[in-house]
Amino acid sequence: MFMLKKTAGLMLLAGTLSQAPGVYGAVPGPQHVVAQQAGGYSVQVGKIRVTSFTDGSVPQDLYALLRHTTQADIDRLLARNYQSNPVEASINAFLIELPGHRVLVDTGSGQLFGPGNGGRLIESLATKGIKPEDITDVLLTHAHSDHSGGLVKDGQRVFTRASIWLGKPDVDFFFNDANQKKTGYDKQYFTVAQKTLRPYLDAGKVKTFLNTAEILPGITGTVHPGHTPGSAFYTLTSAGEKITFVGDIIHVAAVQFPQPGITIAYDEDQNKAAAVRQTAFAQFASQGDLIAAPHLPFPGIGHVAENDRGGYNWVPVTYTNRAGK
Repeated sequence: MFMLKKTAGLMLLAGTLSQAPGVYGAVPGPQHVVAQQAGGYSVQVGKIRVTSFTDGSVPQDLYALLRHTTQADIDRLLARNYQSNPVEASINAFLIELPGHRVLVDTGSGQLFGPGNGGRLIESLATKGIKPEDITDVLLTHAHSDHSGGLVKDGQRVFTRASIWLGKPDVDFFFNDANQKKTGYDKQYFTVAQKTLRPYLDAGKVKTFLNTAEILPGITGTVHPGHTPGSAFYTLTSAGEKITFVGDIIHVAAVQFPQPGITIAYDEDQNKAAAVRQTAFAQFASQGDLIAAPHLPFPGIGHVAENDRGGYNWVPVTYTNRAGK
């Protein structure tokens, strides 16, 4: 989930922009903004093709957003990765091509962030000849704007044939306004969830699950409350291989891999979110699991590895571009 505000004609995350001092020498300032070609990147998981599609990217002011850390610590960790605040975050969505199903994991931000900040998923899908009506199922990792925003355009359903799957606790939480007053969680989260899911609820297209459930053949959903009450992982298994779509357990690779206890303002329950991340990283690293994350640099697919500092590193998939055997 990202929150944008208009400042001096630019769409920027709330907070001030500054440049981090270099721990390993001078660190260059934020990258120049460059428009990239829309499109996707595919990997093979067993017999199933999985494609990451870009919805664009947005800047994050980490000084304003991160919790359980300090500005100095943020600067130090960013400098190790030749980054400085603010940090650009990808918005990735993923297509799973099952027999008889075209399954989309998350839908990007749609129109919610305004022009030039995300909202490119439909354009990206089109580069592979895929139209919104080709999507049979949407698996939402949770009901935040940069995951559910692409469900609607001008108040209408975009994926007119699709069933929408998500953890039941997200529907129960975000469709009860009393929960906003009870928890103090920002009201916009409730507004966005209701705006994006209501057309599908009215059409009888929303399917929810609790705990762990088989969503589709070879795909299991598991609820991991913390980032939101119904945040879910989806695991695809095929021919002895698997990939897990982890949602927002990680926003900032340079900071949260080495220090998983650092949380972000978007987390509904900060302590639970940190615990989910720490448990998941340990499991993924020990098992060598392939994961797909919506906010890691595109394509957002790779492995978590332990490092010698007591934290973790991100190991992206190796780029391939040739015909298979």
